[in-house]
Amino acid sequence: MKKFIVLFFIMAIIVNSISISGAYAYSYGDPNEEKIAEVHKQMLVKLDENPPNFTSAQKLFDTVKEEIDMHMGPEPAKIIIQNMKDKDKKATIENMEKLLVLNITRRLTSIEKNFSEYDTSKRLLAKGFATYKALSAKVEAENPEIDKKIKEDFDQALEALGNPGLFGVGKKEPDIEAFKQSKDDILNSLKKEFNMKSLEVGHFSENATETETGIQKKDWTDISNIRNWIPIVIIVGVLIAVIIFVIRRRSK
Repeated sequence: MKKFIVLFFIMAIIVNSISISGAYAYSYGDPNEEKIAEVHKQMLVKLDENPPNFTSAQKLFDTVKEEIDMHMGPEPAKIIIQNMKDKDKKATIENMEKLLVLNITRRLTSIEKNFSEYDTSKRLLAKGFATYKALSAKVEAENPEIDKKIKEDFDQALEALGNPGLFGVGKKEPDIEAFKQSKDDILNSLKKEFNMKSLEVGHFSENATETETGIQKKDWTDISNIRNWIPIVIIVGVLIAVIIFVIRRRSK
């Protein structure tokens, strides 16, 4: 009987852990870092050298040029490369920042177009937020209230995605209108903060200072993915089998 009680409590702890995990479903997960944003941060380090290391900065930029051209056309990369050839540090940084804003726009727009696809939308939002984090320090230094508001809008956008739950447990219906509102608030704030006339890619030159590859993610962190529940299901199954074995043995 004691063994049965111990096993019962073990199962209770596991079930409780599953419930707790569900409570943390509203997180940005742990997607791969947004490559363009990471390159931007690395370029800043090179451009902050004395004198600015434009050669290394351009080599870093070249690693994402193909992706930029694919999703945003050749114009943005062409302008930024010319900035570096002209050794114009200020223009290079400003236009890289505008490129990141366009990348956030691309991610949020893609979510709206495929809103019903929860897993994809959550990953895209995580990548959009990862991109904003590369801009956050500058926004916070100049307008801390705007930075706070944008982060809150990202949180609200995440909530608006809803939650499919696990087998219907913990399910929350998505709210596309709430998402659109959060999206518009984020983009309007960024547009104003970075003094951009338009967030359409074709207007990049108007914003510029004068002179979908596949989405990848560390899936093991995504609790909405049913595959990640397999180990837990196996553990629970083994415990149930042990309990049944103990009960049958004691009954004999």
